[in-house]
Amino acid sequence: MRTEKQMTDLILNIAKEDERIRAVYMNGSRTNPNARKDTYQDYDIVYVVTETDSFITDKSWIMNFGNPLIVQEPDWNDNYAGNSGEIHDFSIRYVWLILFDDGNRIDLSIEIQQEAAENFLKDKLTVLLLDKDGMLPVIAKPSDEDYYIKKPTQNNYWACCNNFWWCLNNVAKGIARDELSYVMHMFHEVVRGDLHAMLNWYIGTQYGFALSTGKAGKYFKKYLSDDLYQQYCKTYSASDYRDIWAAVFTMCDLFHILALSVAEHFGFSYRQTEENGIRKYLNRVKSDCIK
Repeated sequence: MRTEKQMTDLILNIAKEDERIRAVYMNGSRTNPNARKDTYQDYDIVYVVTETDSFITDKSWIMNFGNPLIVQEPDWNDNYAGNSGEIHDFSIRYVWLILFDDGNRIDLSIEIQQEAAENFLKDKLTVLLLDKDGMLPVIAKPSDEDYYIKKPTQNNYWACCNNFWWCLNNVAKGIARDELSYVMHMFHEVVRGDLHAMLNWYIGTQYGFALSTGKAGKYFKKYLSDDLYQQYCKTYSASDYRDIWAAVFTMCDLFHILALSVAEHFGFSYRQTEENGIRKYLNRVKSDCIK
């Protein structure tokens, strides 16, 4: 695998030799002083260009970075697959995600100067690598403060608890109806989202809120006690409904512990009646399903 210096030199040399590329900046985990460093980190690179059309029309220039194993063009996918509902103007910005045969990955964006002027200061995890024309402003040292855990209000907290307990009824109904895909969607995408919110608030109460647990809580293990983290792991299940029921009740127990701790820290009230009601319903549906 090429080293970080080799990759950075390559990225800069390509920019220096191409008159269409006027500036280069990087963001993402490689600019984050608090992110764990490893060989799997992407290079999140933005080339500020005079125009985008020539780069998109003849994409062979990408081969200058190395031999790709696979390339994704998410803007193109959004426009033509229609799954995200987003429509992109390729004349302003375009993105390639490129995985190379040596294991390195570059998430490469090109954007015109007007777009760069708007985007450059939006992400505090930004480092300027090259500016041929002095077009971009001076910025502070990179910081992940935009991703810090936000303290909840009482209403934030109530809404999270209510949605967590309420949506579990959909998980139970899905199990009763043998609708596995619906069960997994509700449990792991909807309900788990509220669990993650509560986990973040709990971690904030333990360590302070000037930290990030990473995308999808990838640093939970770092901040949770061994017992809590093992309990969290058990909220993931196989596709067998008995396993799913076990994971559901484990998640309920974990959420209860976290929610009470967060409430105590902030002086919030906890609506135990919501939990009692859904636990009664879950037990009823489970007893109907498992004879």
